[in-house]
Amino acid sequence: MLIQLRNYTLLPLALSQTKFTNRMHTRATSIKAEMTSSEQNPNSESDIRVFVRRKRSRKPQIITEDIVKVESQDQKLGSLPDIEEFAYKKPEINLPQRKSKPILNNNSKTEVKSPSNWVKVLEGIREMRSLEDAPVDSMGCEKAGNSLPPKERRFAVLVSSLLSSQTKDNVTHGAIQRLLDNNLLKPEMIDNADESTIKDLIYPVGFYTRKATNMKKIAKISLLNYDGDIPSTLEGLLSLPGIGPKMAHLVMNVAWNNVQGICVDTHVHRICNRLGWVPQTKTPEDTREALQIWLPKEEWVPINPLLVGFGQTICTPLRPSCSLCSVNGLCPSAFREATPKKVSRVKTKRSES
Repeated sequence: MLIQLRNYTLLPLALSQTKFTNRMHTRATSIKAEMTSSEQNPNSESDIRVFVRRKRSRKPQIITEDIVKVESQDQKLGSLPDIEEFAYKKPEINLPQRKSKPILNNNSKTEVKSPSNWVKVLEGIREMRSLEDAPVDSMGCEKAGNSLPPKERRFAVLVSSLLSSQTKDNVTHGAIQRLLDNNLLKPEMIDNADESTIKDLIYPVGFYTRKATNMKKIAKISLLNYDGDIPSTLEGLLSLPGIGPKMAHLVMNVAWNNVQGICVDTHVHRICNRLGWVPQTKTPEDTREALQIWLPKEEWVPINPLLVGFGQTICTPLRPSCSLCSVNGLCPSAFREATPKKVSRVKTKRSES
């Protein structure tokens, strides 16, 4: 009886161990089946991992190509580019064609119409100038040193142009005559003279102190660089101290007979704006550029003494004589700058009561 009871007590324990062993065997069998199926199935997780790795392996190749391109560009910056690099190349992609506006060259100026009736106005000014002489006709800068040799005359014209800035023609002419009488119109004589002596001789021209200093500098440059002569180019003249565009063009026209531009001073600047020949310019240099666009080149030289004399006699800076001008009907500024009538004020005394 005892043996049978012991067997009955151990029987459940043996059954539980058998069930556990069968369960582990079943689980191991399922794992093996999954492993064999994953090897045979092409859409398994391992293939996806391989695909991702291949995709990542391409990225460093692309990066290395970009680095090589950048290095090649940096190397090109160190040397001058070849002319073939600027050659026109057709685009690889066929882009849609557009009707683009024509590109205008900055150097090629658009056609500018000349002012209406400018020929009649110019002829009228010539007629008025022929009836009366102006100071510029006998005392202008181009009259300086007429009796001197060509080389000395060129230097005299340059000095006269320097002194004429913001100075009337009669004052400039007097200063040139005093320099000529004292034999101080040559570069070697001016270089050896005292600056105080030059100041006394050119007084009372405007800014005579500064102009005397510039005369000494110009004389030194003329002796060192031009063998006592003056520069024969516009750039060379503009490099001299105290010489501006108006003076440089005048010297080129008179001294070297080389017309490179219009000589525009305050008279030409004022009259061209009054006549409407330029679009209300602010400086003589702007007037010169605007005037040269449409004015024929054969008029570039005579326009200066013509308008300067007209500005000295009739079209004066203050109170222009518009009533005496024969072209006042064609001038848009006629009678606009007339002097206002003076209103007389009558003082009345209070009557003493």
